[in-house]
Amino acid sequence: MRKLMVAAFVSLDGVMQAPGGPEEDTTGGFIHGGWTVPFADAVFGEAMAALFAQPFELLLGRRTYDIFAAHWPRVSENSGDADLATLFNGVTKHVATHRPDSLDWPHSRALGGDVIGALRALKAQDGPDMLTQGSGALVRQLLATDLVDTLQLMTFPVLLGAGRRLFGDDAQAAAFSLDTTIVSPTGIVVSRYVRAGKVQTGSFALD
Repeated sequence: MRKLMVAAFVSLDGVMQAPGGPEEDTTGGFIHGGWTVPFADAVFGEAMAALFAQPFELLLGRRTYDIFAAHWPRVSENSGDADLATLFNGVTKHVATHRPDSLDWPHSRALGGDVIGALRALKAQDGPDMLTQGSGALVRQLLATDLVDTLQLMTFPVLLGAGRRLFGDDAQAAAFSLDTTIVSPTGIVVSRYVRAGKVQTGSFALD
């Protein structure tokens, strides 16, 4: 069976909207696009390289798909991102969309009307693990339907106040264990959590 990993950039208050640039996603009047850029450092770059080092297929919401499809096929061979562009252009992309006929980035596949059902079927198959990038609305669906096996959170030392958040109120209760964590020189905390069964409770009350 495949695993499904959610990898996300988040602020201290859980915002994940528009981490890469001012015009990436201004929905709701969001004015802080590009909030991750000042913190990028070598340790962060190494963590990202390690994330993409194992075989994977991308799992994307439609908004993130459109952003990626407009960018990665156009990256120059001389760019510092050329290797990542080659990787993203070549892997299978599973896309949650109501417009399957408009998926023109090579190796893109629409998940169909029943996104969650399609993902359950994909997880039951053999093949590379599935990895999300961005795709906040889709990720919240995954968390609400207990489909996430691993969370890799890259938490940046900034409060944004407003913006689309990673976790919704409908996220299904689940326990995770901390697998690895590193802290970059600029203060990015990169932590990987793996599913660890159901939430356990207890009490500190005195007898």
